[in-house]
Amino acid sequence: MISDGRNSKRECVASGKRLSRSALGVRVLVVLVLCAALGGTITRAEDDEAEAIQQARKLSLAFRLAAKKVLPTVVTIRTATSRESRPRRPIPGLPWGDNDSNPDEPGFQFDIPRNPDMGLGAGVIIDPRGVIVTNRHVIEGGDVVTVRLFDGRELPVIDKKTDELSDLAVLRVETTEPLPAAQLGDSDRLDIGEWVLAVGNPFELEGTVSAGIVSAKGRSLRSIGRVRFIQTDAAINPGNSGGPLVNLDGEVVGINTAIFSRSGGYQGVGFAIPINLVKWVSSELLAHGRVRRAYLGVTLDEVLLPRPAQTGSSGRSGTGPSAVVIRQVLPDAPADKAGLKRNDIVMEFDGYPVTDVPTLQELVERAAIDQKHKIRVLRDGAPIELEVTVEESPSEQELAQRLKQRASGDSPEANRRRMYDRDLGLILMDFDPDIGQATGVRVTEGVVVVHADPGKPGEKCGLRTGMVIVQMEDQPISNLDDWQKALKKGNLEKGIKLEVASRIGRQIIVLKK
Repeated sequence: MISDGRNSKRECVASGKRLSRSALGVRVLVVLVLCAALGGTITRAEDDEAEAIQQARKLSLAFRLAAKKVLPTVVTIRTATSRESRPRRPIPGLPWGDNDSNPDEPGFQFDIPRNPDMGLGAGVIIDPRGVIVTNRHVIEGGDVVTVRLFDGRELPVIDKKTDELSDLAVLRVETTEPLPAAQLGDSDRLDIGEWVLAVGNPFELEGTVSAGIVSAKGRSLRSIGRVRFIQTDAAINPGNSGGPLVNLDGEVVGINTAIFSRSGGYQGVGFAIPINLVKWVSSELLAHGRVRRAYLGVTLDEVLLPRPAQTGSSGRSGTGPSAVVIRQVLPDAPADKAGLKRNDIVMEFDGYPVTDVPTLQELVERAAIDQKHKIRVLRDGAPIELEVTVEESPSEQELAQRLKQRASGDSPEANRRRMYDRDLGLILMDFDPDIGQATGVRVTEGVVVVHADPGKPGEKCGLRTGMVIVQMEDQPISNLDDWQKALKKGNLEKGIKLEVASRIGRQIIVLKK
């Protein structure tokens, strides 16, 4: 019995030892599995980190290659200007300082301290024969314009052409050898979120490159009309004006022009003129010395299409996309000759879909002058196609003559709609749609400047023929009655703030005696 008990005890002990070894084995196995798992996690983390670094290096390389490609084509533009010939008032919102700006004016002014007789901007070579594109406001009012290349050479400017509506200028420099020219891209193919580089001379720091993305497309600015800008968060500061906006292939996709800022410096919102517009404007300036813009001779508005008219299905209700409706057709204008009528809804021009007024205006303006173009419209719900031969839009001189003719009638109606302010030296009249079409100003009411006497307060403050006064001291001006009432309340000695619209957009002018 005792012997059996001892054996049982040994068996129990042996069994216990076997259990302990089994448990230990399980624990070792678990530890090994955990180590393997942790090791795999660490390895994957290291791989992810290495891949991220590699991707960053690839992006950095793309930046460096794009900058290396475009920098030799970027030039520094300096202007020397006498105070007498300097522009009295810059266009608000441009990265271009002016020490004479009124600090009390609203909006986004950029009064960066600089030598009052010197200006600095950038440009880009687009033709190896010495053709450079920049902003008009960079060289505006400059008595002497000099260009310095990336390699330090200075070349004289032998010719310059400008376009006010697009704020673009083309310079020719004298050169005995081909210059490095930039490769121009296609701004229509830009995507929102795409990486871009801005190149220029911010705060006189020449050859500066900053990176960002395309934030938006098709932006309109009140300060510059007829341009739908590329918005970017690449840093644009005073001195960047006229420099290129570049994609990662080193192609120029825009010309840096304006910033949105309350401080005068970079706040993450910059604007560039699309290169496709630059190509057209520069080719016009080089070929004709001016930009010839075509016109239809209509006043336009935007409407929402009824869905049946848009789809051809009478079973669906509601509204579809926006479209452009013709509100008025001017007599003997190209649209009138083509048979376009009031309330026609424009669907296509030359095969391009039309969804808003700026799109149609852009298509028409760039259309070949004196050539036939197809225009597809909806008339009473039925689609029809017409051919229109567009003509060149009236020049500023023709515009002035038209306005003076309209103001020179002796009828009671004409007398009621016009006035001459001898003290201010201004001939003014009520705005109407015909004047809007002739001037290209996008407003529906206001008071139009027919003439400004040289040397009088109106001309000195910057009012010009064709401008439309739409506000005085933040109060709307619909007609001459509003103008006269508001003028009586104002203080011309202190200065009266006017908001005026013109072919280049809107700006603030201070009228003083």
